[in-house]
Amino acid sequence: MKKLAVFASGNGGNLQSILEAARDKIIDAQVVLVVCDNPNAYCIKRAKNFNIECLVFNPQDFTSKKLLEDYILNKIEPLNLDYICLAGYMRILSKRFVHKYQDKIINIHPSLLPSFKGAHGIYDAFQYGVKIMGVTIHYVDEEIDHGKIIAQECFHVQDDDTLETVEEKIHDIEHPLYVKVLKMLCNKGE
Repeated sequence: MKKLAVFASGNGGNLQSILEAARDKIIDAQVVLVVCDNPNAYCIKRAKNFNIECLVFNPQDFTSKKLLEDYILNKIEPLNLDYICLAGYMRILSKRFVHKYQDKIINIHPSLLPSFKGAHGIYDAFQYGVKIMGVTIHYVDEEIDHGKIIAQECFHVQDDDTLETVEEKIHDIEHPLYVKVLKMLCNKGE
C-alpha cells in the first residue's frame, strides 16, 4: 500500500475524492497526512471527517520560505511517502523541495497544459475564448505548471457556457481523473 500526503489550501474537493478512493480501496493507498497552509480552509474538516492527521499552518508565521518548508519537511520525511498530491495547494514549492521528492510530487491543474499556466487557468482560458478546455495532471518540476504530463482530459466549450458552467465541468473532470491517475500509479500489477 502506497503512502500519500495531500497538500491543499481551500475547499478540498479533490482531497475528498482521494480520501474516498483510498477508503473504498479503489486506490491501493493510504492518505497519512494532509498539509494545509490556510487555517480556515474547508479541506481541514474533510480530512478530520476521515480521521486523517492535518499539518495546518499560517505562512505568515514563518520568516522565510526555507523555514516554512523545513517545518513541512521535518513532518513528512519520517512518513516515507510514496507520493505528494497537490490538490489546490496555492504555494510554489522551492527547487530544493522538488528535488528532494523528485518524481513523487503530482499536481492537478485546471487547464490543458502547457497552455494557461498559473493560478487563474480556467478564467484565462475562458477569457481567451478557447473551444476546448480541460484538466492536466503532471509531475512537478522546478518550473510552474510544468513537468511531465501524466494525464489530460478535455471537453468542448459550448456557446452558452459561462465561466461558472465551465468551472463546474472542470471540477466534474478533476475528481475522477485524479483518482484514475492515482489508481494507475498505486495499483501496480492490476
